[in-house]
Amino acid sequence: MVFRRLAATLVAVCLATAPAIAASHKEKAPPARPPAAAEAPAAGEAPKQGSGIDTQAKHAIVVDADTGAVLLDKAADEHLPTASMSKMMTAYLVFSYLKEGRAKLEDELPISERAWRTGGSKMFVPVGGRVPIEDLVRGMIVQSGNDACVALAEGLAGSVEAFVDQMNEKAKQIGLNNSHFVNVDGLPDPDHWSTAHDLATLALRTIKDFPQYYHYYGELEFAYNNIKQGNRNPLLYKNIGADGLKTGHTDEAGYSLTGSTVREGRRIIVVVSGLPSSKARDQESERLVEWAYREFADYKLFSAGDKVEDADVWLGVAAKAPLTVAKDFVVTLPKKARKDMKVAVEYDRPVPAPVKRGEAIGKLVVTAPDIGPAEAPLVAAADIPRMGPLGRIAALAGYLVWGRHQAAEASPK
Repeated sequence: MVFRRLAATLVAVCLATAPAIAASHKEKAPPARPPAAAEAPAAGEAPKQGSGIDTQAKHAIVVDADTGAVLLDKAADEHLPTASMSKMMTAYLVFSYLKEGRAKLEDELPISERAWRTGGSKMFVPVGGRVPIEDLVRGMIVQSGNDACVALAEGLAGSVEAFVDQMNEKAKQIGLNNSHFVNVDGLPDPDHWSTAHDLATLALRTIKDFPQYYHYYGELEFAYNNIKQGNRNPLLYKNIGADGLKTGHTDEAGYSLTGSTVREGRRIIVVVSGLPSSKARDQESERLVEWAYREFADYKLFSAGDKVEDADVWLGVAAKAPLTVAKDFVVTLPKKARKDMKVAVEYDRPVPAPVKRGEAIGKLVVTAPDIGPAEAPLVAAADIPRMGPLGRIAALAGYLVWGRHQAAEASPK
């Protein structure tokens, strides 16, 4: 009888103190040692780098497309007039119509007097005529034709105003949270603005979402109505791996460019705005691209499924749960900072059982001098069921008598 009362008391004490015991052992894990570096697709939260470079552009951003790492940020979240870089948003919505089957490249759209009379750069569409969508797309992207933009908007949405409403709705859907459009061509308007950050996001989404249409941005020239015009993107004429996207210029905006280049599978996005001349735009955008490739590299730290660390489990049938990354974890770092990189595993320990495979447990954090941290979620790589009642009682009792680690080793499963 005495033994039964003692056992019952012990069980009650163990069960009452279990939550406090688990909570008292939450701590940070020590740094993990990274494996050898290699290039691979990105995963995780992108860091913002200490740039180490300046630019005469009023607004600028340089982004590693694979990891999302921001290599340079100069007033990248301040409003700026977009000029013809707005046409990237117009093109994105047109591409959406095509991809969703609501229009075809060979469809012909009517040319209104409004489209024909639109000022600024033109592809010279004939009033009252009909022009295939593919020609209008080329006229919009290669020739920067404002008339082509209006013809596309009216032909697809019924009116420019309806198309602009759709542009703003689509912009929010794809993460352009600091942009507002009032026209399809980028002609000056105080209520028409974006940011360098949003324009870089738009470029990335265009490349990712519409690989079947992105090639139009890389065409060097287009002839329509017996008028041949060259692409205004200066990066396309340099041997630096450029394949898009769009320039812009108005008196208010200055000279601007959103560009994309690829070398050895690594893509860099650059946005510059507010430059004083076309020559400055050409030189500055090229200089920033060369700097990004020269000073930074992508490093793969873990492949999807690699075990990163074993997490301590509380009251599980196993004392440890393997942790992994769901996607390849790649970081962009200054090449000179690679040797000083540190990788740490952070989670609240011990992890209470049961643990489900794929369950988010903690995070992997990478730090290096002069950059912000890069992070990726850590998930359980295996199911760890909870102990049965007898096992939990023995583990809790063992904890009170010997301490957690001895209890885990001594308790039955």
